[in-house]
Amino acid sequence: MKEIYIKCIAGKVGVKDWQVENCVHLFEEGNTIPFISRYRKEKTGGLDDAQVAEIQHWTLVFTEMEKRKEGILSTIESKGALTPELRKRIEDCVVAGELEDLYLPFRPKRRTRATVARENGLEPLADRMWNVSLNDPEAEAAKYVKGEVSSVQEALSGARDIIAERLSESAQVRNSLRQAFRARRIETKATKAASSSPEASKYRSYFNFSMPLQKIPSHNLLAILRAQNEGFLSVGLDTDPQKCGNRIYYDFCQEHRYPGPRLADQLRQAVDDAFKRLLEPSITNEVIKEAKEKADKESVAVFGDNLAQLLLSPPVGQKRTMAIDPGFRNGCKIACLDEHGNLLHHEIIYPHPPQNQKVKSIMAVSSMVEEYAVEAIAIGNGTASRETEDFIKRVGIPDNVKVYTVSEDGASIYSASEVARKEFPDEDVTVRGAVSIGRRLMDPLAELVKIDPKSLGVGQYQHDVDQGLLREKLDNTVAACVNSVGVNVNTASPYLLSYVSGIGPALASNIVSFRSSIGGFKSRRQLREVPKLGPKAFEQCAGFLRIRDAENPLDNSAVHPECYHIVDRMASDLGVTASSLVGNEELIARIRPEDYVEGDFGLPTVNDILKELAKPGLDPRQSAQEFSFADDIHEIDDLKPGMELPGIVTNVTAFGAFVDIGIHENGLVHVSRMHGKKLKLHQTVRVRVLDVDLDRKRISLDLMA
Repeated sequence: MKEIYIKCIAGKVGVKDWQVENCVHLFEEGNTIPFISRYRKEKTGGLDDAQVAEIQHWTLVFTEMEKRKEGILSTIESKGALTPELRKRIEDCVVAGELEDLYLPFRPKRRTRATVARENGLEPLADRMWNVSLNDPEAEAAKYVKGEVSSVQEALSGARDIIAERLSESAQVRNSLRQAFRARRIETKATKAASSSPEASKYRSYFNFSMPLQKIPSHNLLAILRAQNEGFLSVGLDTDPQKCGNRIYYDFCQEHRYPGPRLADQLRQAVDDAFKRLLEPSITNEVIKEAKEKADKESVAVFGDNLAQLLLSPPVGQKRTMAIDPGFRNGCKIACLDEHGNLLHHEIIYPHPPQNQKVKSIMAVSSMVEEYAVEAIAIGNGTASRETEDFIKRVGIPDNVKVYTVSEDGASIYSASEVARKEFPDEDVTVRGAVSIGRRLMDPLAELVKIDPKSLGVGQYQHDVDQGLLREKLDNTVAACVNSVGVNVNTASPYLLSYVSGIGPALASNIVSFRSSIGGFKSRRQLREVPKLGPKAFEQCAGFLRIRDAENPLDNSAVHPECYHIVDRMASDLGVTASSLVGNEELIARIRPEDYVEGDFGLPTVNDILKELAKPGLDPRQSAQEFSFADDIHEIDDLKPGMELPGIVTNVTAFGAFVDIGIHENGLVHVSRMHGKKLKLHQTVRVRVLDVDLDRKRISLDLMA
């Protein structure tokens, strides 16, 4: 990759040039983001997965830009217009907008007013006006009154069209206006369609709105642009045509020279026409698009943070679980799972109105808890969730059986998906949905990777942002979470395995098939026998796969097989076996990391090995905790300002956090009411009710200490 790109990426990410250059080489060698950030710290200077991912993003952007430059240079050269100066400007460009500005005069065009003027032979007149080489434009224009040009005014008009197009294609003019427009205010007005559509009411705060473009929050801009796309708002910038025209004219005169009064009038007309007809609409769209790209990045970052928190939610682990998908008329769907998440039994009970089969339901639940040795109960947080939780607590379940509320977001998407049909071909969607709720409690990460992240309810305007950027962020986030936790290769589903570094769907399927044929992996070495899992794939995935009760205890750790020999040296120097080192903090404390630095394995790698030896295979996630909502709050009508309530954060956005307080509607803690604190998804909090809008079903909350 060219040095100009290396330096640009380093500036954007805030790292050193050599770190970027090494990352680019590692990408070219086929290494993944998780592998690079975990096992190549010496080469990256300890960059984390987010920094490596950003470097990869810009590497791809500039790779595509380089291809674009080749096409542009070829086109301009074919026209015989490629000067050494222009070539250098194009080759040195690192901003897409500026590159397109340089190409604009040479880009194939549709038929324009300037095209017609050239066809009518008016370009020489425009050239003389452009070069300020005449004082009497009318007298010069008279020479061109012939053919399709019927008058002096028509000749001058055509020449002005050519000049206006040249101004609109000037990289200097466009860049100057772009900078000026960025400092303006975005303004919105309601359209006629908005006054007659109930759907437009949600945008009413933008019906007469104005704010500096550089200061507008991302969620406001995305809402405005969505409303514009739906036809409810007209959107523009408060540009000053007179001031902008003066600026263009002054720059033109500085580059050429000041014309006489008669030519000045013609040139000023061309400038005003260029601004109004060509430049203002184009630059306005560019600058708003640029602002949207920034808003997209901010929203995608929020989505990625929320997704990571959701995927890394505390699991209850391998416990026999009763999962309940609650409901009123259609009953509560129950699935009983063993400690591995396998379905043992399912049925429907009707403890709520209109059936009210409470006694029968109590007997059924008690029987299932006993028969299937249930250790945990997962209740979906949808319709009838609170009522079902109250019912379960009245059943009289054993004290050791804990009750948890689980998010249902995306469960219906999963239950109707191809993934669910393959897992449970003989069960209907209601059973699959209940199973998903139970498995989410046992291991959120393993279950949620089966669902499109956009269906998990943790985003902000996820359908309005750049979908390619969003997909890239979500894929990287899921991969980072999966690899940070590690995967048990003998129990993981192919969907979970596919996110492990270097594997992917095809290899994941091969691993599962091979695992079945041999009755489970006994060592990481056996991974080499999996069809199509070559040396590079093994290098990338081995450190992230765990094998419990393996012949070599390091196979159940994050120590990479390429470093096993270092552990053997450590053990030999201490006069013990490598197995004796694992988990023995006293022995590990006697090791000097500096003594084991060798070749490509520096202090960062050795220190990581020692941390892993102390606590091999440590799951970074916390344990799931029980939580209870306020007993006397079930409906929005029960809320009163001043009430203090427990809640669970369900979504975090740029403008605040939504909190479930045990009723159908979530409340909002506006960012101004967070008191400088940063909340996380599924965090338990205490909030104070500030305001309840019953008509709009909106609840304003204040975060308590």
